[in-house]
Amino acid sequence: MCHQINLLPTALSDLFADVTSSGHITLADRYGLKAAILEGCLTEEEQTSLDRLLYGVRRGRLQIVDEISVVM
Repeated sequence: MCHQINLLPTALSDLFADVTSSGHITLADRYGLKAAILEGCLTEEEQTSLDRLLYGVRRGRLQIVDEISVVM
């Protein structure tokens, strides 16, 4: 059974903005990133944003949390 995943056109840029402002990657954010990667047709800008998020995690600037969302 194959499921079609369709993201909103600005979903990844919105996710990037939310994560960089909060400093946390939530469970919902991770599912959104997973969906974007599995979709397989990222633009160069989206790929760069994804790379920057991963770099932020590696450098300790972003934290991965097990919450559904972060309330500010």
